[in-house]
Amino acid sequence: MPTIAQQLADFVVGFDLAAVPASAQRRAKHLFLDTLGAALASSSFDFGEKAARGLKAVEGGTTSVIGLKDKLTLKDAALVNGILVHGLDYDDTSIYGRVHPSSFCGTTAFTLGAHRRLSGADVMAAYLAGLECSVRIGSIAKGGFQKKGFHPTGIVASFGAALVAGRLMKLSPEQTAMAQGIAYATAAGNQEFAATMAWTKRMHPGWGAAGGITAAALASEGFTGPPMSYEGKFGLFPLYLGGTDWDYSLATKELGQTWLVEGISMKPLPACFFNVPLIDAALRIATDHKPSATDIARIEVLLPEAAINTVCEPRATKSRPADSYAAQFSAYYVVASTLGRGRFSLDDLAPEKLGDPAIMAIADKVQYAVDPKTTFPRHYAGAVVVHMKDGRVIEAREDVDRGSPQRPLTETDVIAKFRGSAARSAVAANAERIVDMAMNLEMLKDTHELAALLSPA
Repeated sequence: MPTIAQQLADFVVGFDLAAVPASAQRRAKHLFLDTLGAALASSSFDFGEKAARGLKAVEGGTTSVIGLKDKLTLKDAALVNGILVHGLDYDDTSIYGRVHPSSFCGTTAFTLGAHRRLSGADVMAAYLAGLECSVRIGSIAKGGFQKKGFHPTGIVASFGAALVAGRLMKLSPEQTAMAQGIAYATAAGNQEFAATMAWTKRMHPGWGAAGGITAAALASEGFTGPPMSYEGKFGLFPLYLGGTDWDYSLATKELGQTWLVEGISMKPLPACFFNVPLIDAALRIATDHKPSATDIARIEVLLPEAAINTVCEPRATKSRPADSYAAQFSAYYVVASTLGRGRFSLDDLAPEKLGDPAIMAIADKVQYAVDPKTTFPRHYAGAVVVHMKDGRVIEAREDVDRGSPQRPLTETDVIAKFRGSAARSAVAANAERIVDMAMNLEMLKDTHELAALLSPA
């Protein structure tokens, strides 16, 4: 039997964009545009600039960064672009694979493709092939990475990026299989960031992109890595998760037949996916009932158990978010902000909004419990129950998250979201041209043209 790495390599190297159904290609374009938009939204915050400045101080380069003026080396640009794409947790995710696949597949395809002045069709083929493989790799763990304290996106990113880079570098199947083994040496990402909402989660996909590009480059010249990077005695799943009872067939199941790209969710709101249904539920309550903050006795949020350590605990840290990132991962803040302001947007992550005494007073009334009716892991789901001082109880549930395949964002929604993100950036004037190029990516002769529009002059 060929190894998993060999089977994935064969798929990626032999990938034919013309054989992909039109609906899957269209979905990939939506995701690609959304990925660029997520990066542009982040470019208006300070974490991307700080990362770029730090890396530029070590070594400058010629590769542009999305939304920023800095020029970096190829791999440093990939790192910063990944930080920007994932920096506001405004990027897509696969609930099946438990990863944010575009944060590393899109980052690698765009950064390396533009750097090499490859065509849009080349970039789109590598991106789409990488998405299909990455989601499947993540699915094998069945949520096990998080239970062990790993960040799934950080782990899978190196492998997915190596596959994307291998395709763009025109590696052979043997070299592409070897690149995955080399990438295994760079696969890392832990969840210790969650204790204080440190910025390290932001860098995981970009680090994977840089590692994947490195792995592909090394493999192109015959550098060797372990051939059984996934299923070997000390392969990814036995070593990181323990045991031997893993369904490795999921890595290649219906590869090239069923298009998992169509099952990737897009975020309608700038918050952790566990918080999206809570925000939408709170928004319905705020819109329909307009409860006065002074008349609220307590608020209960209901979530799947898997969400507790991500958005509820430790309470002392979560209920008083220190920065925008912590706010996005705080069930207390997002619900209080939505109920108190009747909305939740990027503007509500501004530093001056986080410590608003009126919002903090509402946050202090928020408690959490495990939702006995949750539909997770089929969907991100949750409920908000507002108990009023006069005895009334107002409840709203979201059992199927907005942006999921069952409640997808329309193309109009996707473009509107991009425009809103681009409007906050230094390249706002280029927004419509970027939309046109991304939505017709396969027609673009040189993706460096797109990169030029995404980088301030």
